[in-house]
Amino acid sequence: MNTGLQVRNLSVSVPTTSGQRLAVDNISFDLPKGKSIALVGESGSGKSLTAYALMRLLRAPVQIEGGEVVLNGELISNLTPQEFRKIRGGKIGMVYQDPMSALNPLMKIGKQIVESILAHSDIEKNAAKKRAIQLLQEVGIPAAEDSFNAYPFEFSGGMLQRVVIAMALSGNPEILIADEATTALDVTTQSRVLNLISQLAYDRGLSVLLITHDLGVAAQFADELVVMYAGKIVEYGEIRGIFSKPLHPYTQALLESRCDYTIDFTKPINTILGQPPKPENRTSGCAFAPRCKFKEDICESNDPRLESVLHRSVACLRVNEINALSGRE
Repeated sequence: MNTGLQVRNLSVSVPTTSGQRLAVDNISFDLPKGKSIALVGESGSGKSLTAYALMRLLRAPVQIEGGEVVLNGELISNLTPQEFRKIRGGKIGMVYQDPMSALNPLMKIGKQIVESILAHSDIEKNAAKKRAIQLLQEVGIPAAEDSFNAYPFEFSGGMLQRVVIAMALSGNPEILIADEATTALDVTTQSRVLNLISQLAYDRGLSVLLITHDLGVAAQFADELVVMYAGKIVEYGEIRGIFSKPLHPYTQALLESRCDYTIDFTKPINTILGQPPKPENRTSGCAFAPRCKFKEDICESNDPRLESVLHRSVACLRVNEINALSGRE
């Protein structure tokens, strides 16, 4: 039996001025048990929409148009909303981007965690309270028993993110989705939160889907990398191989435009000219063609499909030529 999460041909549409258009277009990937995958790309690439589709947290007129989601060999994408409530939080937990929005500011954090525990188990309130305090200790909240009775405004951003992680773990999930979980944090706190998620995943045998626009975060955390652009996967494979030899022009451009200690600060920082196309403006050709320095006429009229190249999947019509020119073959 397959273990972990398998996503097959997932498509999600959003309303536009010209009707419903695909914002996530026929994507597929695997998240094996105990492994971690990073979903990366610019804002608007469809990363968070993918996560919300997996959690069935979309509201009309945003809707899933097709695809299958399989968890440990069981098809879960055809479950009724009532049936899926056992999956959401119980089998798949999620750490949201903004912890202040994910928490009720008028409720003590302990009560919020207890509610989450009771929603996914049949234990009594006293046992749920002990479990909540244990979770707060597990995620590194100091003086957990006192913090149990605190309100969200009494915590820093980093501590709030730890509370949200505790809530995500309260149902003992097998899959953890972290949606831009470190975006609003400073670099030091970001590193601590990532290390915490990594350690918890290791201790619990969790599979983790990390959604981020930060390639440095992805490199620090994930086993495999899924690069999305304009709602599609353009490169997918083992993260070390992609970082050492990026094959898709978009992946190359992302890596060349990153800002970290490895770059030469005496030179201007590289940028990717232009903006990703909105769903209503996407053409039948390669969506990245208008911004690609390697484009030819064929790129503007033909939509590339994912193909196996050098032990990974790449969607580029000129990938072999480009990498021959770049000396990467």
